[in-house]
Amino acid sequence: MKARLFHLWCLGSTIGLLVCLTFFIGFIINRGAPTLSLSLFFGDTDPIKGLLGLEPIWDGIWPACIGTITVVASALSLALLPGLATGIWLATSSSSRFKTILALGIDILAGIPSILMGLFGFTLILFLRNWLLPSANTCLLLSALSLAMLIIPYLAVATRTALQALPPSLEITALSLGMTRWQTLRTVLLPQATKGIIGGVMLAMGRAAEDTAVIMMTGAVANAGMPSGVFERYEALPFTIFYYSAQYQSDSELQMAFGAALTLLCLTAAIFSVAGLLPRTPSWRT
Repeated sequence: MKARLFHLWCLGSTIGLLVCLTFFIGFIINRGAPTLSLSLFFGDTDPIKGLLGLEPIWDGIWPACIGTITVVASALSLALLPGLATGIWLATSSSSRFKTILALGIDILAGIPSILMGLFGFTLILFLRNWLLPSANTCLLLSALSLAMLIIPYLAVATRTALQALPPSLEITALSLGMTRWQTLRTVLLPQATKGIIGGVMLAMGRAAEDTAVIMMTGAVANAGMPSGVFERYEALPFTIFYYSAQYQSDSELQMAFGAALTLLCLTAAIFSVAGLLPRTPSWRT
């Protein structure tokens, strides 16, 4: 009887979550879909000239889309190797006091509020400006660095969990066949843990794409235009949504916020879809 009640409770919780998620997505689609048009992305600028960079885009969200993709890609490029390497080391090294302390620190960093990472990035700029580089300012590179530090724990925890979830017989069998530990890791363990690692990468990308506090304090501004360099300020969809929803002065600006929210939702879904297809390609099975 208790087991059946517990099963029904779990089923009810799942259904409730799906209902809430469906309502949320439906609300965003209902409010954002009518705004989807070339004017939403390019404003009064000619789309072709805007794509080619021949004319600036001031009233559209296309620069924010490019800025979001750029900062997420930059953050992932900075965080991927350190995150994966840390997770592999935690999963394969022998127990020690240093490993315990490092694992605890990674778990704590995985739950740190993003506003603290934003404050860290902002404080770093103040330090550089006062002591080393008087011309230092918030920029895309600072945002990418702060986001990379924010998502490294996600990558490390996902990699460690994926490797530790594998049956010990895989490693024992590979070593008994004469493989070295490096060969075992490269040809047996990592290919088997690919799906779990990709899940961590997807989670990290989603975390970086939706974060507002970090980018708001480290480089994202309104009407910055297309990203012109890693040391320049930029636009991003999370900040655009916050800016228009918090300070809108007309219904059209509020609708633009919903359009930007739907665009960010679609962009994140596209990133997740592409990342989810990667383990199915032949190159991942070799």
